[in-house]
Amino acid sequence: MPILPLAAAQPNYTPMKRSIFRPKTWFAKGDEISVLRLYGAIGVARGIGGRGLSHPPLEQAIEAAFASKRVKAVALAINSPGGAPGQSSLIARHIRRLADEKEIPVIAFCEDVAASGGYLLACAADEIWVNEYSIAGSIGVISASFGAQEAIKRIGIERRVHTAGNHKVLMDPFREEKPEDIERLKSLQRDIHARFIDWVKTSRKDRLTEDEPLFEGDVWVGQRAVEVGLADGVGELRPVLKQRFGKDVIFREHGGKKGGLIARLLDKRVSGEAIGAGATEAAADTIESRLAWARFGL
Repeated sequence: MPILPLAAAQPNYTPMKRSIFRPKTWFAKGDEISVLRLYGAIGVARGIGGRGLSHPPLEQAIEAAFASKRVKAVALAINSPGGAPGQSSLIARHIRRLADEKEIPVIAFCEDVAASGGYLLACAADEIWVNEYSIAGSIGVISASFGAQEAIKRIGIERRVHTAGNHKVLMDPFREEKPEDIERLKSLQRDIHARFIDWVKTSRKDRLTEDEPLFEGDVWVGQRAVEVGLADGVGELRPVLKQRFGKDVIFREHGGKKGGLIARLLDKRVSGEAIGAGATEAAADTIESRLAWARFGL
């Protein structure tokens, strides 16, 4: 796979898209590239104003990306530190299913990060391209929590949990950690990890190298990701696709549904007072998302 020289990575051009603000594109005809933007930590949003990269809001956008008869390729613009494996799989398999049904190539372009679930999304593509500074990989499974049992003891709180089923409670942060719970969690992680590895191997096939610990949760930057087989080239979305499909190709962008009024107000930090438990859950989502990005120094 050819690697674009850095000088060619940022040519001077204005990408043409159909837009009500660009009348000359209203009746534009020609080959189209659908650009599906997959940005953010992956997981179903919780609470008022909470947002996450998840399958339900993206379903229509994914379908629309493959709908036009003039679409020559679907480009995935990915910037994600990962997150929920189930949502990652739902999004990736939906994209892959339509690509196979309609015989439309899918090309992924990693931006800052395509790690863990973000790299799982990239593996829905026939090709993966990275920026020279992109972080890619992290093929593993992580579970992080806190132990607060001593804190609640100090303030005189007793934790009461009653269950039907011996394994109903797993890794409760307000109770002592149990060896059997740790082993149960690791068993679940091994199952998820094995499926993740199988997905990557099915996607990348013989492009993966044998001399790197690709499935131990490590990450690679830019050209190194290409060398170990996690990516096919270094380049950026529009320059690469214009070089391949012609300078007159039309780019049409697709994305998930935007949040409601409260989500937008919270996002712009003009919401005023917090809105009960919903705002608390949204704040927790924000913290979790920031922690996910922070693992990669971002």
